[in-house]
Amino acid sequence: MESEIYRGYNIWGHAIRQQEELLQPERYAASGTITQNNRVIEASGVLGLFDRDEEAQHAGLEWARAWIDSHG
Repeated sequence: MESEIYRGYNIWGHAIRQQEELLQPERYAASGTITQNNRVIEASGVLGLFDRDEEAQHAGLEWARAWIDSHG
């Protein structure tokens, strides 16, 4: 999980490990969460699947920034 402060909100990018079959490589589902004053403001569903956890976390952060920009 990666986090940062963006325009007064705490934003989080999540990478959730996925492995559908034993012989397939691991993939990571991306999601994002926005909080402010210890309250959840918005959370995404699954944003996509990625080969690396860092890519999934980055996608979650990008989603959160875009949500804030479009609602602020």
